[in-house]
Amino acid sequence: MKIRKNLTPDNIRRQSCCKKNICSGRDSLYLYFLFDIFFVASVLNIPIYMNILLIGSGGRCHALAWKIARSPLLSKLYIAPGNAGTASVGTNVALKPNDFGGIAEFCLQTGIDMVVVGPEEPLVRGIRDYFAANPALRDIRFIGPFQAGARLEGSKEFSKAFMVRHHIPTARYRSFKASEEAEAVGFLETLQPPYVLKADGLAAGKGVLILSSRDEAVQELHAMFAGKFGEASATVVIEEYLEGIELSVFILTDGTHYVLLPEAKDYKRIGEGDTGPNTGGMGAVSPVPFADRTFMQKVEERIIRPTVDGLRQEGIDYQGFIFFGLINVKGDPMVIEYNVRMGDPETEAVMPRISSDIVELFTATADRTLDRQQIAISPQTATTVMLVSGGYPGSYEKGKPITGLDRVTDAIAFHAGTQWQDGQVVTAGGRVISVSAMGGSIAEALEKSNRNAALITFEGKYNRRDIGEDLQRL
Repeated sequence: MKIRKNLTPDNIRRQSCCKKNICSGRDSLYLYFLFDIFFVASVLNIPIYMNILLIGSGGRCHALAWKIARSPLLSKLYIAPGNAGTASVGTNVALKPNDFGGIAEFCLQTGIDMVVVGPEEPLVRGIRDYFAANPALRDIRFIGPFQAGARLEGSKEFSKAFMVRHHIPTARYRSFKASEEAEAVGFLETLQPPYVLKADGLAAGKGVLILSSRDEAVQELHAMFAGKFGEASATVVIEEYLEGIELSVFILTDGTHYVLLPEAKDYKRIGEGDTGPNTGGMGAVSPVPFADRTFMQKVEERIIRPTVDGLRQEGIDYQGFIFFGLINVKGDPMVIEYNVRMGDPETEAVMPRISSDIVELFTATADRTLDRQQIAISPQTATTVMLVSGGYPGSYEKGKPITGLDRVTDAIAFHAGTQWQDGQVVTAGGRVISVSAMGGSIAEALEKSNRNAALITFEGKYNRRDIGEDLQRL
């Protein structure tokens, strides 16, 4: 059932009982039509307008909130905890993403119809399971997997073994515990540099190391076993390095069916020319030029369908996003990692390209009817450039006033690490604002992103100016 109007009671009264034209024949027919919609929606348990709680606070969260707020199916949008940008499209709620009890109480008090989880940690910790175990909460529509499905991101060891079980192409690997350090060093000897070490658990995006020498790899391996990433590196996955160009592919799945979202390429290194340490992401481009129909057909046949089918075969009920971190190796896609949510900053480039109503897609995901949906995607290019605090990804200061946001015109400033303080927007994180723009080409979109990024200022601001240039040379 597709409803394209915001059919609130106030709207009905305004449209059908205006002073100049009360109860005309056409109005009467329109009223009957509206009441029929309400009746069918109630019988099928399809809400016509919904209260939605979005959990998260970063740039991904603002981009999702911006897209949700554009839906005619929305009544009220709440964001927990949100940031200065999300406050402009919804109502921020002072709740931490891992405060399951507080979130549950808020949902019951506010009449939440749908929960959308932005970050991975509450999913890995089992927020979906918490809701399902409570009879008062289990009927709330939920976008995000149960804890069993969240292991795709929560455990690198589990995800690699899952790929092997379902014949999904990925790099050769082995996993080791601290007691097996000697064996781990031995496995390193079988690989060619550079060496890839991954903390098994969540490490705030910092648990993957790519090292150019054996001695450095052995040193870092020891540090990881000694607690460099806490419990996350109690187990370390060592895998062969794959040479190629990376990209991110996303789907929404209801557990059986899926819709393919726009793909993107993000840029992790802090320095131009992909130099320096890894960050949470310095920018992104969508679409990716080499992800043509032939390549994406391989992605669907070799990776996406086996993943969705594999989850179902293993009895893992999964409703939500799956992020496939892929690499193009001589025209063939291989999986680097899974994530169980959208990427950041890719979301800031993907959401502007989705023309469909995201809440309608979310509803179909929760109701297991995605096979009845088609997604509309803009053919235009979207780019996003991340503005970061001085010193990031190392230590940095917070509380720096941000100016120039009101000067942004043909772009969108998605807030990441910001907050309101003493009546002004200030920095509150390493990645501060992502500036997204659309254009007929990568060059046109980048010109808009970079031009508007230059209008926003705060002490210590830094951004890469070469985002997407490599794709223009392909």
